[in-house]
Amino acid sequence: MPIYEYVCKQCGREFEELVFNAEEPVVCPKCGSTETEKLMSACATKVDGGGPNLDALHGSSCGSGGG
Repeated sequence: MPIYEYVCKQCGREFEELVFNAEEPVVCPKCGSTETEKLMSACATKVDGGGPNLDALHGSSCGSGGG
């Protein structure tokens, strides 16, 4: 069950949602609208130094619990 990032087309809130059933509409936790759009998420990657590539996380809400 993946976690996806969404933006609400009604109020503009960005949020994360654990998706159990891809066929059910995703509801905005702020305004209750189902007019939501899935966002492209940035993810950390491994680089030659062995640690995470923290530059990939800059500017994203990846791991922040939403907005």
